[in-house]
Amino acid sequence: MNKSTLALAVAVGVLAQQASAAGFIEDSKATLGLRNFYINQDYRDGTGNVPNKNEEWGQGFDLRFTSGYTQGTVGFGIDAIGLLGVKLDSGGGTNGATAATATNYGSYGGTVFPSKSNGEAVDNFSSLGLTAKAKISQTELKLGTLQPKLPVIVTNDGRLLPQTFQGGQITSGDIKDLTLVGGQIEHAKGRNSSNNEELSIAGANNRTAAGRDSNKFIYGGGDYKITKDLTAQYYYGNLEDFYKQHFLGLTHNWAIGPGVLKSDLRYFNSRDDGANGHDSTYFSTGDYSGAASGRGKVDNNLYSGLFLYSVEGHTFGGGYQVSNGSSDFPYLNQGDGASAYIITDMQIQKFARAGERTWQARYSFDFAKVGVPGLTAGVIYLHGDDIDTVNAAGRQAVNNASEWERDLTVGYVVQSGALKNLGLQWRNAMWRTDLPNTRSQDENRLIVSYSIPLL
Repeated sequence: MNKSTLALAVAVGVLAQQASAAGFIEDSKATLGLRNFYINQDYRDGTGNVPNKNEEWGQGFDLRFTSGYTQGTVGFGIDAIGLLGVKLDSGGGTNGATAATATNYGSYGGTVFPSKSNGEAVDNFSSLGLTAKAKISQTELKLGTLQPKLPVIVTNDGRLLPQTFQGGQITSGDIKDLTLVGGQIEHAKGRNSSNNEELSIAGANNRTAAGRDSNKFIYGGGDYKITKDLTAQYYYGNLEDFYKQHFLGLTHNWAIGPGVLKSDLRYFNSRDDGANGHDSTYFSTGDYSGAASGRGKVDNNLYSGLFLYSVEGHTFGGGYQVSNGSSDFPYLNQGDGASAYIITDMQIQKFARAGERTWQARYSFDFAKVGVPGLTAGVIYLHGDDIDTVNAAGRQAVNNASEWERDLTVGYVVQSGALKNLGLQWRNAMWRTDLPNTRSQDENRLIVSYSIPLL
């Protein structure tokens, strides 16, 4: 039994003795989240080795229980999350999965569902996560299933079911205006998987015997509210044998005229750690001339700024991001879908390749201002250039390549009646590029969601 499993068992044992204490039951909550999710990916042109179309449709169930705390100086509690995804259609074999062969293990799964060894989508998949927790004053310890959303580690929730992690985390708010967070993650469960996987990055996460991973990601940092409108952040993350990453952030809200201007400044410094500095099987993707497929050690500085002005239901925005260094921006990426805390993490692409410069413009509107509460719409356009890539022979494949993406989102939440809080959303994205061996993409997602309180 590993240390995390033993500690979780001890915590649950203590909790079982005190479960009847006031606060544990009275403050408990349970909800059932329902998500009907359809996705269609159309690969229009180019020479990449992908099918012409991926398509899947499913129904997701997300049951969550959050307990209160037992009484006493130290309060104990437990949280649980049960996930179930049911296949409604896998597109007649266009689920996006690849079958296992003698030289590779196949893909982690399709676009939405896990896949069998022959690449066929499973009929359903499920998982159960438990989290033991303890609290002293405003300091809380959690051990088990986690879904952190921090600058150096972000849970992905872009498909039918969310991604989860296994590990421990401590959060403290005992110092006025300062929130401190620290933790260690050992495994991840992908959004299209029932299995816990070890951690990796792009370049090393291939599904072959040469793929490399790690079971130790440590992180820590904090948010300090300098004033009610100005917050500073620092976070550190270290994926053992892959990379070390420092993050600095600054957000500010400024009332200008009838509206508010929000400024969001971010900086990441990422460098190699352990085997990534010398072992090619641990290398990252990037722009390393002379190295096969441009792989090398992590070496990246990423700067960005996003500015949003909101007034009378309108939000106008613009931003710019620079990805300096020889490697792409590194983040936890096991190859089954992952998120990164960058202003360019969009529906299809992330715009964080080595050397890439990206500008963006965005606009959204809340129709409550014109008498239609619950209806919102928004559009984002990004354009990145100065991308350099290296082919399998280690030679420059293309110089100063570019890419662009346009994301459109329309959503409506029923405000009253028997279907109150029923959410409907359409997300449409277009991505075009002149990168070699790559196919441009169109994508549509239709999402119907509803949450039922049980406790």
